[in-house]
Amino acid sequence: METFIIKDCNGFCIKSGETSRVEISASGNHNLLFIGPPGTGKTMLASRLAGILPKMTEAEALEVAAIQSISNQNTNAKSWLTRPFRAPHHTASSAALVGGGSQPKPGEISLAHHGVLFLDELPEFERKVLDVLREPMESGEVTISRAMHKQCFPARFQLIAAMNPSPTGFFNDNRSTPEQVLRYLNRLSGPFLDRIDIQIEVARLPRGTWADDTQLNETSEVVQQRVQACRQRQISRQGQANAHLGTSDLKNYCYLTAGDNEFLELAVDKLGLSTRAHHKILKIARTLADMVNSEHISHEHLLEALSYRAMDRLLKHLSNSING
Repeated sequence: METFIIKDCNGFCIKSGETSRVEISASGNHNLLFIGPPGTGKTMLASRLAGILPKMTEAEALEVAAIQSISNQNTNAKSWLTRPFRAPHHTASSAALVGGGSQPKPGEISLAHHGVLFLDELPEFERKVLDVLREPMESGEVTISRAMHKQCFPARFQLIAAMNPSPTGFFNDNRSTPEQVLRYLNRLSGPFLDRIDIQIEVARLPRGTWADDTQLNETSEVVQQRVQACRQRQISRQGQANAHLGTSDLKNYCYLTAGDNEFLELAVDKLGLSTRAHHKILKIARTLADMVNSEHISHEHLLEALSYRAMDRLLKHLSNSING
């Protein structure tokens, strides 16, 4: 993967081989998980995602403003069409994330509606807190029921998360046994991980990368234009981003040849992936095709989409180490 630079409007630079994966996530509105040791730029990459997302439509901006209004949040007229970016601390409760109270009020996932919900140090969140996000991640809304009240709030957010690969921060530092690492990773439930489309490892950059001025240099605005164009192809074709395609839509918009379909089924079976993960691979492949303005998903798009299952590979490797 090519290393290149992205600069935001303040001149802040990101220089990482993972930046194109962020563009894939932004283009198809896919949930994204960064897995890597401290100091590899996971938080930096996540915080810069909002700068390359397409601007909100006026209808979307009005929905966001309405949620902010009933939550006593200030609406900034200068950033009217900028998508929300929410980053709750890992000590946040279920009520803080999904909303609650005697008079139900929106939580962080509703405040991130049409924007980004960033969860740093993902395994440090309580498992039951993360699992309450599963239904809103599928439905795009959350219903809060109380004895005298029942309130439904929109919650169509894009989840971006970051985590270390082990409790010590590094995978092969000989400070944790495979059992300890697996116990740490198992703080995240399988059904929750299934809802994260792209799972990638973020490695330390090679020595000398920051001093190399020969790499491609792009601003956030340039990347945002490509993302906007890619998203518009999806809206024109199917009326929504690829990440939101339903099961019935896959046959119409994610067509594979007989050979590629058989290849994908064999790969899913070998990796032990669920049907939901199978569908997400198809959606990512569709986004990769849209990024190069290709009408059909190619074998190369499918291979690349399959490569974004880092957590599945890590868990399988640990299980084999322990059992073998």
